[in-house]
Amino acid sequence: MAARNDNGVVYLTRERFRELERELHELKTKGRTEMAHKIADARSYGDLSENAEYDAAKEAQGHLELRISKLEQTLSRARIIQESDLPNDKIYILSNVVLKNLKSGEEVTYKMVSAEEADFELGKLAITSPIGKALMGKKEGEEVKVNVPAGVFEYKIVKVSH
Repeated sequence: MAARNDNGVVYLTRERFRELERELHELKTKGRTEMAHKIADARSYGDLSENAEYDAAKEAQGHLELRISKLEQTLSRARIIQESDLPNDKIYILSNVVLKNLKSGEEVTYKMVSAEEADFELGKLAITSPIGKALMGKKEGEEVKVNVPAGVFEYKIVKVSH
């Protein structure tokens, strides 16, 4: 998982850093090799000016190289963080948070993560999302109001853990 601060540093857990390194290695080796084969195959279809397969392969190559570049940038600015380095009494990145919706009474649990790792359906809430921003630095027992496109959500922070 990652979080950015204002000076461009990206904070990652060691696990997330390794995941990104593996993805980068995979893209630079297998990804580039497969792309070269696709382009070569497309070239064999004849006139490049009217070759849709070639155009598609070149566009896919552009997307591959863009992803490689973004991964290299992220990893070059990365700093490893440990959950043990973070305070236990407040909500920060890597916190597990149980919230109670004050209108419905429903409880939800989220893990606070970077925007790069956010997955609402898996309970991974980006610290840069409206709810994530409202929760950062808060403690158990506090109530928060969050303005979102669907209206205003009101939550009570039931539990914070790491």
